[in-house]
Amino acid sequence: MPPSLPLSDIKVIEFTHAVMGPSCGLILADLGANVIRIEPVNGDPTRKLKGFGVGYYPFYNRNKKSIAVNIKSPEGKEIIEKLIPKMDVLVENFGPGTMDRLGYGYNAVQKINSRLIYASLKGFLTGPYENRHAMDEVVQMMGGLAYMTGPSGRPTRAGASVIDVTGGLFGVIGILTAVHDREKTGKGCFVKSALFETCAFLMGQHMAYSALIEGEVPPMPERISAWAVYQIFDTQDSQQIFVGIISEKHWAQFCNVFNRNDLLEDFRLKTNNNRIEEREWLLPEIESMMKKLSKDDIIHKCKIGGIPYAPIAKPEELFDDPQLNSGNGLIDTVFPDGTQTKMPRIPLEYGDSNFELRHHPPKNIGMHGKEILMDLDYTESDLSLLKEQKIINY
Repeated sequence: MPPSLPLSDIKVIEFTHAVMGPSCGLILADLGANVIRIEPVNGDPTRKLKGFGVGYYPFYNRNKKSIAVNIKSPEGKEIIEKLIPKMDVLVENFGPGTMDRLGYGYNAVQKINSRLIYASLKGFLTGPYENRHAMDEVVQMMGGLAYMTGPSGRPTRAGASVIDVTGGLFGVIGILTAVHDREKTGKGCFVKSALFETCAFLMGQHMAYSALIEGEVPPMPERISAWAVYQIFDTQDSQQIFVGIISEKHWAQFCNVFNRNDLLEDFRLKTNNNRIEEREWLLPEIESMMKKLSKDDIIHKCKIGGIPYAPIAKPEELFDDPQLNSGNGLIDTVFPDGTQTKMPRIPLEYGDSNFELRHHPPKNIGMHGKEILMDLDYTESDLSLLKEQKIINY
């Protein structure tokens, strides 16, 4: 038998939508938690998203079980009230006040299950903004990330839902901390993570920079790098590659493998700080050299010299990446529409645990509902009636 997963004894009920909440549930599920996702009777809206949203549901909902319930109806509330006593964790990321209005706020569920850890993932922590609605892009704009990502005058959204997912990660950290604390107290607690404060945390290094220089922080495309050679270069075959030289050892190796002893012996370039002073002529010289070499030539030389490098990859190229395909990077997945593909695993190695796929993203709305409800002592006739009344769907 495979070893049990770290969170195999933890049961989670998930009231979520979009990315932040589902990403929190995904991480818990990948770690072995038994996650039951509550969907609307007509299904999670992200099942139907188009454009860039088409990947939300199939990626963030693996290893979860789905039950579709009208949680506003008395019969639906009764189902939830029977589930909550069996749960260790509740995760929600609805708008401010929504769970209270539905009757599932922290104070209400604590009366049903005092050991429940209640994780509320919101736009903002407690403060003047706490009742505002937010999303990843909103807080990237107001939290400094969009300014730091694009050039001056062109704030740019980061190329992934970094705040949603990182906010979900902080939710997981809070949940696991509360699980540990419950071993001592015997009681659950309220845990909250938020998008805006997550973004501010990521801005910490830039805020520290601002405090130290007492000036305006330039966006990343215009930053003054701490390293003289640390950028993307164009290649002979119209590709691009990043090369970063962050030590004197790297500089010597770079000059050796690229046959540039003239640069190595130039007294003006002896240290990184010297090279920063000479960037005006040094970087065009290196750019010209790189432009005469293919991407593969540059990669080969960087490998020999142990120099940090990275070809500029597109998401679709990751499917064939040898590192990701070596066993711990990608996992075979079947999407609800039948598409067979590979998706990134949780990026952890943990003892003998193998974070395998246990459930594909639920193909049908509420497809585990019958199994879950029969465990709550509902009969076949009960389920037929509830389905006919559109209280549940499966």
